[in-house]
Amino acid sequence: MGRQYDQLSLDERCEIARLQASGASIRQIAAALDRSPSSVSRELKRNTGQGARAEAYKPSYAQAQTAARRWSGCRLERDGQLREQVLSGLGRGWSPEQVCGRLKLEEGRTVIGCETIYRFIYAQMKRTNDGAWRLYLPRAKFRRGRRARKSASPVSFIQQRIPLSQRPGEALDRIQPGHWEADFMLFSAYGQSLLVLHERSSRLTALIKTRNRKAGPTAAALAGLLDPLPQSFRRSLTFDNGTEFAQHYRIGLRTYFCDPHAPWQKGGVENAIGRIRRFLPRKTDLASVSPDVIHSASPRPTITPPDNAWTSTPQPRSSPGCCTSNGNLPPGIRRDERSEGDVVGPPAASRPELLGPRICALRAPCGMTTFGMGGQG
Repeated sequence: MGRQYDQLSLDERCEIARLQASGASIRQIAAALDRSPSSVSRELKRNTGQGARAEAYKPSYAQAQTAARRWSGCRLERDGQLREQVLSGLGRGWSPEQVCGRLKLEEGRTVIGCETIYRFIYAQMKRTNDGAWRLYLPRAKFRRGRRARKSASPVSFIQQRIPLSQRPGEALDRIQPGHWEADFMLFSAYGQSLLVLHERSSRLTALIKTRNRKAGPTAAALAGLLDPLPQSFRRSLTFDNGTEFAQHYRIGLRTYFCDPHAPWQKGGVENAIGRIRRFLPRKTDLASVSPDVIHSASPRPTITPPDNAWTSTPQPRSSPGCCTSNGNLPPGIRRDERSEGDVVGPPAASRPELLGPRICALRAPCGMTTFGMGGQG
């Protein structure tokens, strides 16, 4: 068997600097480290220079130089074709997870990970000092990370609260229709919000423009939307622990609540709100936006397909041009498609005002208009 060579560690480089400063020879340093004299000689020559340009050996500088020599650049910097494919998908408004799933479907293997895409985007922001790179990402954040966790929870103010752990298992696997999730989508102007209702199986999503977030009007609005639907499409409703849902028992179906500080447990509506937020940013003034604009901005089934449409199944679950299959729709609901606009190239294409929307409206028998939009959770 051949010999195995290891890179010098930072501790060994510190020992080299100490012994050299004390006047030890190269062979004495090599014997102390149990290394070859040629390795020590090469390390000193590489990181101190020769002749008039020679400097004192610095372990930290030598360690940094070693890392720099071994780094060959991000994969998306080395592979121009892959970079174009990734940026093209991001420019259409897809998330890094959706881009990875699409490439995996086309190639039949894992091509790149979503973490690699995230790191590439944020590295470009630092290297170029250009914040526009963040526009490639769905949320367009300047920094990665989560918000600080709050210490208090209003769980004690919610009567007849049933934890999410008691929700039927059929709701988790999305097989049985009729399991809904609800949450509020807030905006920067005081009092402006949208109540978002999301069905886990068909991915139907309803948007309701509300005057306030009081518990009484919220329960009445949810009951007004759900009561006209068939009983098989009204099985359960899941919330977070906001006090705006404190009168959940007035809605007329079984309700469940996420654990404290765990809104991600109702991932369907959270994902739907995140996708709608691309086209209705937080700074949007709802007072100057008509209901038609809100409805037309909400769904992007062609531009932003469901994350799991390209990752969990060999073929996309949705048919071309819409977000849900006819088999998942409740009785009496029909699909209406409108024209599709052109998609502007990246990175500006991830901004709502530059996208030509494709609207896939689903009209229920009761006259309310909901919008089908895939989500994951």
